Amino acid sequence: MNHFDVVIVGAGLSGIGAAYHLQDRCPGKTYAILEGRTEVGGTWDLFRYPGIRSDSDMYTLGYSFKPWREAKAIADGPAILKYVNETADENHIRQHIRFNHLVKSAAWSTADACWTVTAATGDQGDLVQFQCNMLLMCSGYYSYKSAHTPEFDGLEDFQGKIVHPQFWPKDLDYKGKKVIVIGSGATAMTLIPAMAKETAAITMLQRSPTYVVSSPAEDKIANTLRKYLPEKVAYSISRFQKTLLQGILYKRTRTQPKKIKAWLLNMVRKELGPDYDVAKHFTPTYNPWDQRMCLVPDGDLFGAIRSGKAKVVTDHIDRFTPTGIKLQSGDELEADIIVTATGLNLEVLGGATFTIDGEAVDFAKTFTYKGMMYSGIPNLVQTFGYVNASWTLRADLTSEYVCRLINQMDATGTRQCTPHLRAEDQNMQQRPWIDDFSAGYMTRVMHLFPKQGDHIPWQNTQNYKLDKKMIRHAPLEDGALIFDNGESMASHQAELVNAPDRAA
Repeated sequence: MNHFDVVIVGAGLSGIGAAYHLQDRCPGKTYAILEGRTEVGGTWDLFRYPGIRSDSDMYTLGYSFKPWREAKAIADGPAILKYVNETADENHIRQHIRFNHLVKSAAWSTADACWTVTAATGDQGDLVQFQCNMLLMCSGYYSYKSAHTPEFDGLEDFQGKIVHPQFWPKDLDYKGKKVIVIGSGATAMTLIPAMAKETAAITMLQRSPTYVVSSPAEDKIANTLRKYLPEKVAYSISRFQKTLLQGILYKRTRTQPKKIKAWLLNMVRKELGPDYDVAKHFTPTYNPWDQRMCLVPDGDLFGAIRSGKAKVVTDHIDRFTPTGIKLQSGDELEADIIVTATGLNLEVLGGATFTIDGEAVDFAKTFTYKGMMYSGIPNLVQTFGYVNASWTLRADLTSEYVCRLINQMDATGTRQCTPHLRAEDQNMQQRPWIDDFSAGYMTRVMHLFPKQGDHIPWQNTQNYKLDKKMIRHAPLEDGALIFDNGESMASHQAELVNAPDRAA
């Protein structure tokens, strides 16, 4: 049995950041990172489709402790992967990673105050176990094994190639081919301009439009600051500026949605000209940030459309045909290749199963504590970023918080910390884990995720400014988070047993 103070699941952006914070703030603690794949990087190693990039700036998607040094603020996938690997190597984190260790289950023992984590290893899937006092899940929120593809009539009739971006073939030749990309999210809007350079024709086929914002790939102010100020000072200023502007924009989408909508659409009209049908192809039926907005660096999508190499079609699919797609309008689009950029399959905590003293945990019957822990479940923290800002902003806060918990337990001589619903929390209003966000990939699975309440600390705020107060500065012992040695656990088992009635 391998025993560590902390086990981190996932060696992507979140997991490598968590390891850094642990080494920095809890230097005496032992840890291991369990990574199901063969390389560091997570998302940025998995996705290999043309043009893969971030739709967040790297001053906020980058770590708080490691300045982003590249000229482009909107970075491509290889540059981000390099950044994550640099972080792992500069801080001697790689030696702690167990590759090809896919976590299957975790079992908590109150008597031993530890998690037993079971992982499948190698090609044969042999099972190995690790024990730890603190378990930190940094495995992201979507399945690496499967992607979301709707059922299309006639799919088997199509004589060309069908590809999902999550499983992009290395040898796919699209030069001189006719390509249809189904979808209107960030992936589709990345693929279109990247592939348009070589295809004969490429079409973005969408059921409904998405808000699109053009932004310079390079941040001139940030690059100038870096020339004249110490690197970390320049980076901190740029990071603060970006988070401030993101917060202001998001707040205005909530308070002045019509005004922000008009502003966004006017920018699109300036890019595509007065004769383009912006109302049909770029005007969503929902308000800004009810779903995630798409960022296009240097207006590359609009440039591809203006050049005539790419076009947008807004319609519903009737069926696939041998030569393409027939639309409900009666039109037919020809294609040699169809790319189904139709989304991800979300999963809770990496798809692993959890038990507490032999009892199975159903996370849908728990309440989230500060967006990172769960009612009635000890010593378990999940990293889950923002849907309306950069993931790493919250990942950094979460890692800092874990270190505070560990140091607090050391200081108080306790072995476990468990969120518990207080008397005043018992009848609070229940809300979805992610609220006020109508994206299909979220709404399809929200019933599987924990609930959130109507007051702090039982909220998943998705608000960086509020989270800094709630996570970084609020006292750890707030009456809801209990530090003990397991003696009170039995009296709180009802939180898991009775939860179905509260969460029904």
